[in-house]
Amino acid sequence: MRNSRLSPALPALLAATLLGACSTPPAPLARLGIKLAPQALEASISVQQHLKVERKGRIDELDAAVEVDPQQVQMVGLAFGQRVLSLNYDGKELSSWRHMMLPKQVRADDVLEDMQLTLWPAEAIARSLPQGWRIEDAGLSRTLYLDGAVVATITYTQMPRWSGTVILDNLRYDYRLTIESAP
Repeated sequence: MRNSRLSPALPALLAATLLGACSTPPAPLARLGIKLAPQALEASISVQQHLKVERKGRIDELDAAVEVDPQQVQMVGLAFGQRVLSLNYDGKELSSWRHMMLPKQVRADDVLEDMQLTLWPAEAIARSLPQGWRIEDAGLSRTLYLDGAVVATITYTQMPRWSGTVILDNLRYDYRLTIESAP
């Protein structure tokens, strides 16, 4: 029988793994705070993904199942075969569950934001951006700007955006997120 206890090294892995952008930054570097309606994706999807986060020479990995339909966004994150995070967003309220070993800095809001920045149409994102922010979409690449400076780049290997490989380089928080969707 498998041991259901988590490895002692798991908290450090989880801190860096869950989409990399999860540390609480100082006020000037606050996250965008966008929460787009599920129907703004303009599609229903159900994908399994493998996430790899590279930050400061460290690489951490996580498996995720993502489902989006016009009513809700759902995600379950797994590390070592155990659920460590789940989130559900209905367009109004975000609810989440986290494993007790998961550091408090890992925030469901940040996970949802990275998911929406990579998957939702640029037009929907542009309508929700605060003043000073803008997004450019050029087919298989996206660039997010703040006051004219590049904050993040996103590249895709194929369309639709949730298939193939997606690479989000977040220059503001200094991490790279690689998302590989199962074929």
